[in-house]
Amino acid sequence: MIPTIFAPATAPGRGGVAIVRVSGPRAGDALTILTGRSLPAPRTAAVARLADPRSGEFLDHGLVLWFPGPRSFTGEDVAEFHVHGGRAVVAGLIDALSALQGFRIAEPGEFSRRGFENGKFDLTAAEAIADLVDAETSAQRRQALRQMEGELGRLYEDWRHRLTHALAHLEADIDFPDEDLPEGVSDQVRPVLESLIAGLRAHLDDKRRGERLRDGIHIAILGAPNAGKSSLLNALARREAAIVSERAGTTRDVVEVHLDLGGYPVVLADTAGLREAADEIESEGIRRALARAAQADLKLAVFDATSLPDLDAQTLAVVDEDTLVVLNKCDRVAPPEMTVGGRVALAVSAATGNGLAELIERLTAEVARRFEAPGVPALTRARHRSALEECVGSLERALSALLPELAAEDVRIAIRALGRITGRVDVEDLLDVIFRDFCIGK
Repeated sequence: MIPTIFAPATAPGRGGVAIVRVSGPRAGDALTILTGRSLPAPRTAAVARLADPRSGEFLDHGLVLWFPGPRSFTGEDVAEFHVHGGRAVVAGLIDALSALQGFRIAEPGEFSRRGFENGKFDLTAAEAIADLVDAETSAQRRQALRQMEGELGRLYEDWRHRLTHALAHLEADIDFPDEDLPEGVSDQVRPVLESLIAGLRAHLDDKRRGERLRDGIHIAILGAPNAGKSSLLNALARREAAIVSERAGTTRDVVEVHLDLGGYPVVLADTAGLREAADEIESEGIRRALARAAQADLKLAVFDATSLPDLDAQTLAVVDEDTLVVLNKCDRVAPPEMTVGGRVALAVSAATGNGLAELIERLTAEVARRFEAPGVPALTRARHRSALEECVGSLERALSALLPELAAEDVRIAIRALGRITGRVDVEDLLDVIFRDFCIGK
């Protein structure tokens, strides 16, 4: 018999309200046993007195809700207890539920897994639920909501449907070669496969914007020693995250802070000063700085305005199209308007804050330009990318296959690769991996 599962659906700790969710064949029994009343009207909150069925001990006054399946999050019968958020109240309710026969505490992600297994949503939407729970910025929230509403799943299912149609044509050519079929059935498939390959490649060629938006957009601050990189990091973070000293070379390792920049998650990194290394420790710090620059989505190249017109050659070498140029220490000298490496320089003072608003505005605009694509659902996970790359490879083999049987087999492999993303084929080996990182109660 399928066990009935339960778990807190709100974060642990002291709060005004806590929710305990129950799902499974005996969810209705949990309501009637703990309240001593008949089931409330579906999807309507009802006030109830909750008591432990073993001792009759009063647990709390709260709200109860009843969601009979399949019109529930999991597709099963679901009950919810909305109680006061004290630890003792929640612990008493959990203990009372644990004593009921056929009940057990839910595993992480088990509610969402049951919803998937009961056809309430596909795997891309299930993953988006976890992303929405973890979202810390508005851009992450928007991306997760779009995926949860099915944009990504619909795109992959459309591709899978078109491939299934193409496969039917190929198999007709194989199974009924002597029938009165239109000439060139296989030739009708070629443009379909070519079109799908082009669409898949365009989807994959996204500079991993969806994955980076989930994990955080990396910005590296680079410059010569004492250019004011650490001061700039502290000013942008609005706290003393890095040590600031007049002594050159204070920063030897990468110092990171996490920011919400205009709704985008940003990992801002201060790095060692770029110059000829004085010792092996500084040399390693510079190596790490250049490695971080190579991996960054954006760079801030910081020059000391008091050294103009001279420009640090090592910093100048990292300036490219993904770089914003900053002239720091403009409280000491008023620099002329200038371009550096073809990029318009921004005059700021990390010490006084002058120019920081303009810098943040420019940074936000650059991040939005790279990572916001309103018309196209974003690829958000490495497993999606791997399956899509397998799909493209299979379709390219199908185009060059000498026999229709070989082409058909490659198209079948491509269809299975797409199906693994949404869960439309057997993905039992993937489910534990996908759902184990969900929070308890979801």
